[in-house]
Amino acid sequence: MFTKQLNYKADYQSLGIVLAYLIFAYVGFFFFNQLSWTVLSILFVLACFFSFFCACIIHNTIHSPIFKKKSWNIIFQYILTFVHGYPVSAFVPGHNFSHHKENQTQKDWTRASRVRFKWNILNQTLFFFVTAKSLMEAEWAFAKKMKTDNPRWYKQYRREVFFVNATKIILLLINWKAMILFVFIPQVYGSWGLFGTNVFQHDGCDHEHKYNHSRNFKSPILNFFMCNNGYHGAHHMRPNLHWSLYPAFHEKEIAPYIHPNLDRHSLFAYLWEANVYPGKRVDYLGNPIQFIPVEKDKNENWLINVDAKRDHEDLGAVS
Repeated sequence: MFTKQLNYKADYQSLGIVLAYLIFAYVGFFFFNQLSWTVLSILFVLACFFSFFCACIIHNTIHSPIFKKKSWNIIFQYILTFVHGYPVSAFVPGHNFSHHKENQTQKDWTRASRVRFKWNILNQTLFFFVTAKSLMEAEWAFAKKMKTDNPRWYKQYRREVFFVNATKIILLLINWKAMILFVFIPQVYGSWGLFGTNVFQHDGCDHEHKYNHSRNFKSPILNFFMCNNGYHGAHHMRPNLHWSLYPAFHEKEIAPYIHPNLDRHSLFAYLWEANVYPGKRVDYLGNPIQFIPVEKDKNENWLINVDAKRDHEDLGAVS
């Protein structure tokens, strides 16, 4: 019966990753005073990595909900909210609308040009902290608009806000040290990692080109845990396409036309090259990236382009 509720059987993989995170995080949380620091350290590292993998799953599900029944998707969105430590509905404004519909323009508030540190490694590592405040402002403005335009989305968002904050308070009261180590820090790491993908997947790409707008990473191991988030070009060209179909779509519709420098295998090799050695910020052709002057690179209002009825498929579980 459960299998029949999934739109794609591949999402057993998504559910397994979420379950693994819950095991690593909450074994560490509930047995915090009984386990050795060696075991706790291992569980902490695993919780951080799997928190990031869960963030990738959230990224997928807000575009393509995994269950056939809307009620099941709403329940799963609460579970993901608990896992991530932040309302899943909050991904909708900054990601589905600002980023996808306005990619790398000034209406994309997660555009790579927002970080311009001299050392490129700082652009990658600090991107989350630079963009977080403005994205929260966008989230609140979007929620205010949806209160009138789509009350159902607004109510779902408000319930998630209440739910996640209530659970955090309860966990803090049970064991604040364990909560910080096994819940709060891994959740921040997951958000940091997901936001950071905007840099290594788009920095130095050509957002106006039909195929060269995104950098892709095709490592099978990476894409197993990230549920094919390495195939970012496919995701931008078909945002509502299920993640399990990305590789086939990429090979047929993108690989024959994309510049080979944007069709990578190893993410870690690219991160080393871009951030450590030689550590230069260049475009996909190897030239220094040319940005508009920083004083002119200001966030522009993307909210005026949102139509809740027209764009209902981009609203997550309530769509």
